[in-house]
Amino acid sequence: MTEDTRPATSRETRLPEAKGFSKRRTRSIDGVLGAVAGDVIGSVYEWHAIKTETFPLFSPSSRFTDDSIMTVATADALLTDGDYARAYRSWGRAWPDAGYGGNFSRWLRKAHASPYGSFGNGSAMRASPAAYAADFLEEVLRIAEATSVVTHDHPQGIIGAQALTGSVFLARRAASNGTVASCKEEIRAFLERRCGYSLRRTVAEIRPDYTFDVTCQGSVPESLICFLEASDFESAVRKAVSLGGDADTQACIAGAVAGALWGVPEHIWKRVRSTLDASMLHILDAFEERFAKE
Repeated sequence: MTEDTRPATSRETRLPEAKGFSKRRTRSIDGVLGAVAGDVIGSVYEWHAIKTETFPLFSPSSRFTDDSIMTVATADALLTDGDYARAYRSWGRAWPDAGYGGNFSRWLRKAHASPYGSFGNGSAMRASPAAYAADFLEEVLRIAEATSVVTHDHPQGIIGAQALTGSVFLARRAASNGTVASCKEEIRAFLERRCGYSLRRTVAEIRPDYTFDVTCQGSVPESLICFLEASDFESAVRKAVSLGGDADTQACIAGAVAGALWGVPEHIWKRVRSTLDASMLHILDAFEERFAKE
């Protein structure tokens, strides 16, 4: 895949002037923070589906779920020993009631459990930290596969993790030198050619008949379409929630890529951060210190 090296024209928008672009921190892991923020925003709607983009971002019931915990666990493994199974068990057992799927819950309880052939979207929702752990796409995709196969070793589970991580990687790379349009074109090409995803439908076409689907192949492409149609971080998350599906996970996925491209607005991150446990904040802060790119 070739990089777009064309100069910006009057019809292209450089990222710092793009609608919704928030002032970025000097060192940023906004793809990871966007995943966590999407999870917290979507948490209220996981079991109370809505079909509109008009809803309050936060309520007294907003909370982190398994998506945030496993994202932090991936960051923990990358910071320490690279043992994803160890990290997922440690964090999952510390927060046993966070909303895990049945197979993953059973895996957590076993001391030496094997992968169980899953193609659930849990492989994708936890993978965003991998996008910051290497400087080349192929290496990022290798790390994404490693995060997946300890549980989700079905080919579609692996592809889901790689689709999310590759998209976050391409977005964060474009954020420092690119346009919104060229970034989306590159991500779309990656998802269609490398991951085999069909992205022809629009959010408006998906939404009316869409239902709760936790498979990678039935939820990850839809989440990424929400990003591709978005104009900023908030609109990506709103579109993902409005599908009326697995709201927290799909907002986590869309939010990860949108966060990497546009940044997470400070007022949103401040509210999300207030919901997180100190142990989670410690890992996120350490991960930002180690892996954030200038």
